[in-house]
Amino acid sequence: MSSLPLSSAFRLLALGQGLSWFGDAFAPIALAVAVVVGGGSASELGLVLAATMTARLAGTLVGGVWADRVAPGRIMVASDVVRALAALATAGYFASGQDSALLLCGLAAVTGGAAAFFGPAFVSLRPLLVPVERRHAANATLNILQNSAFILGPATAGVFVAWAGAPWAFVVNAVSFLVSAATVAAIRVEAPRAPRVGMLAELREGWREVTSRSWLLAGLLAATAYHAAFGAVTVLVDVIAVRDLGGPTALGWISAASGAGGLLGGLLALRMPPSRPLFVGWPCVALMSLFAAAFAWPGHLGAVIAAAVVAFGGLMYFSVCWDTALQDGVPHAVLARVSSWDILTSFVAIPAGNALAGPIAHTYGTSRVILVAAVVMALASLAPMLVRGSRELRRATTATPAPEPTATPERTAVVP
Repeated sequence: MSSLPLSSAFRLLALGQGLSWFGDAFAPIALAVAVVVGGGSASELGLVLAATMTARLAGTLVGGVWADRVAPGRIMVASDVVRALAALATAGYFASGQDSALLLCGLAAVTGGAAAFFGPAFVSLRPLLVPVERRHAANATLNILQNSAFILGPATAGVFVAWAGAPWAFVVNAVSFLVSAATVAAIRVEAPRAPRVGMLAELREGWREVTSRSWLLAGLLAATAYHAAFGAVTVLVDVIAVRDLGGPTALGWISAASGAGGLLGGLLALRMPPSRPLFVGWPCVALMSLFAAAFAWPGHLGAVIAAAVVAFGGLMYFSVCWDTALQDGVPHAVLARVSSWDILTSFVAIPAGNALAGPIAHTYGTSRVILVAAVVMALASLAPMLVRGSRELRRATTATPAPEPTATPERTAVVP
């Protein structure tokens, strides 16, 4: 059964998302170029990026509730349309020579807020389009597409921005959102929906679903600790790469190695699906500690590049395993809410790590802080293995279908 092709609906989703991810790569490069060329400062650029992330984190839980209330395809289409309009407005902002940091931050917040609704809905839609035994392959396919877009997108975006200018790059981003919206709108599938009982009650129900599963709660707590350390690492490794390993060229090689490793990890997940996804997946995340430690010792570019390939390969392999575990182990009627808690607890710690990296490194030394962060990342990645549920959770098959909710009746909606 594992050799059966993926459904036409899934292929349509993959096409739209692949193009959307490719278009997403244009926005950060265009933003950086437009702000700097327009005379803006690094502080202004930081404010815009912070506005995007803040809005996304603030709206994630609400987005999860709505994605469980309404057909997820409708949420995705609406989010894509809003982000397309925001991208077109941003293109107009830069093309007209506007100089309002408040307006630019407002557009960034709209984009981030819409993304907060898209993420949980995307998680909810995916398992509806493939049979149970093909979920892992579907997740691996999307992972490969995303990593391919992240490799090809920035290079293409850099050339395009240099040729056509930043405003047109935002237009490309807008078009990619509209393509995504069109492909999702063309998909028709029945989606079981949970009854509405109030926003706070539904949020609490989502959290109860998390806490009732030891493997899931352990994973979210571990991810919070991991991402706090990783947030510090992402700042400090860039400093070391520029200062000690060869400057921008070194950064380029490390980025390419990370992308290549991620692509290899996705391919490996597609070819070798584990029967116990978390038992295999969590140790793969621990490989990221090798990437961090390589900057402190031995501190050579070749070692860092090799570690990047291995570490990001492991990280992407885990990503596929984790997505499969969520889809197999969580009732679909609450999957979007659970995924919103996953997104929030995973990524809320990154800005804290970013902010604390500089002051702590100034006090204790960059290499020492990186090594400590590497240890934290390794321990956080391996800690869930102490939980029996993490070790024993098995990938669902046609013989072991995913659990369905029994406490409350469901409504059925048509996607989109």
